[in-house]
Amino acid sequence: MDAVERPDTTPVAPEDSGPVVRPRPLYGLLIAAHLAPTLAVSLLVTLLAVVAGQSAARCLLVAAAVLAGQLSVGWSNDAIDAVRDAETGRREKPVAAGVVGVATVRAAACAALLLCAVFSLACGPLAGAVHLLGVIAAWTYNLGLKATVLSWLPYAVGFGALPAFVSLGLPGRPAPAWWVVVAAALIGVGAHLANVLPDIAADLITGVRGWPQRLGPARVRILLPAPLVAATVLLAVAGPGPVRASEVVTPSAVTVAAVGGALLGRRFPRLPFLTAILIAAIDVVLLFLRRSALG
Repeated sequence: MDAVERPDTTPVAPEDSGPVVRPRPLYGLLIAAHLAPTLAVSLLVTLLAVVAGQSAARCLLVAAAVLAGQLSVGWSNDAIDAVRDAETGRREKPVAAGVVGVATVRAAACAALLLCAVFSLACGPLAGAVHLLGVIAAWTYNLGLKATVLSWLPYAVGFGALPAFVSLGLPGRPAPAWWVVVAAALIGVGAHLANVLPDIAADLITGVRGWPQRLGPARVRILLPAPLVAATVLLAVAGPGPVRASEVVTPSAVTVAAVGGALLGRRFPRLPFLTAILIAAIDVVLLFLRRSALG
């Protein structure tokens, strides 16, 4: 008689699905906040408040308002893009990697936006409204405007609102000089180009076709220095009073930095954005030389 064939009961190892990610909500929130640009913008605007002559208490209030606003923008970006990031396997994104839940990031973004409103309006109703306009513009970018040809507009509005926020918070609520607002908006456009440049290929795969994506990497590298240099030139030569020698030399140095950052961006993808931040810091120094421009 043939032997009865017994079923194989040997345990089968599960398929390798990659390393198991342990949730770390606090760490995930820090990464999702886009800390480098968040802290850089907060610091630069706080320095702008110091340059404008804000009191120490008001400078701290400005810092808190801008930091809360930038945190809300960073967190909302990752919360809104969570599904797209997961579908494209962007494991450097903490939500897509499972380090922090999307509900947690969404709640943090809303809480930060609420704090931003409180701190901003504490600087004065008009100043607060201007700052909140800039933050809301950044949210519209995250909510879909970044995939359109107008993707530059939220950056221009958001950055342009910052010197007005600082100036309108001074006693008497003086308006900043028009050329300061225009220069800040130009820095915002440059920051947009620099920030998107390393991700253009990935964005096109996911259907994000903003202004830089439509231009393509080569054209963006050529265009990138233009708004940054234009902002510095405007701050150096506009307004009353004689132009100092340092204000003539600075635009030349900024031109070299901007062009160099754009060219070296092929090898160091994040260098153009870091260069934009450096140029923004130089522009704050130029504003220090022309403090009357902030009221």
